[in-house]
Amino acid sequence: MSPLCAGPGDRLVFGEWRRRRAIQRIKPGDGRPLKRFRWWQTLSRSLLYLPADAAAGRPVVYAVEVNHLKSDDNGDTEAHLYRDDLRYARVRLPAVFPIEGGTIEVMTSAFGIRRCHFVADDGSEQQLVPDPRSAEGRRARLDRERPALSRWIGVLSLVLIVVPLLLGLPQTIESISRFPPLAERFGVLESPIDGPAWVNIVLVVSATLGSSERALRLRYNRWLDTVAD
Repeated sequence: MSPLCAGPGDRLVFGEWRRRRAIQRIKPGDGRPLKRFRWWQTLSRSLLYLPADAAAGRPVVYAVEVNHLKSDDNGDTEAHLYRDDLRYARVRLPAVFPIEGGTIEVMTSAFGIRRCHFVADDGSEQQLVPDPRSAEGRRARLDRERPALSRWIGVLSLVLIVVPLLLGLPQTIESISRFPPLAERFGVLESPIDGPAWVNIVLVVSATLGSSERALRLRYNRWLDTVAD
């Protein structure tokens, strides 16, 4: 089976129909060699690798590249798949790349990489390894070398998201209650929290920082990160 043909065991976390659509969008690559990661690309480029595994029938190294600040002619961000450092395929996100033994699934959020996993035909998953020079790679190295500090940073990022969420919830409820049909039937629910504009700005910045840190670890929760997204 050609690596760009889907097998019966392929699957995608966001549904079979969207998986098929994503595969149909794949365009062949131009064979261009993979460029070395540069320090100034830390905030704009993500690069992750899937090592070769001869025992699993995958004799080559795959790499996934996402340039967050670049888009195609339609304004969509693309994921590029490299096979042994040569550009093999590209597709707009969210992306699915069928390869030997499974698929590589790529999803992003407003803050970076949301998911970049190899899903084998048997359903097992393996997260791709970030380039050590990338922001994701540097965060992974911190986790390996300073696990205690890494955990505290992870807790802090969660707090930076949860606090704005809890403080902003009453204001969200008030805004919804002002919808005319609801206001006529139930009245307007006044929020007990009515801070100055700068407080709301601080809350937005806080949630953005927390979600950005979680994106470096490829962490995503639809209840937390979708709110900040």
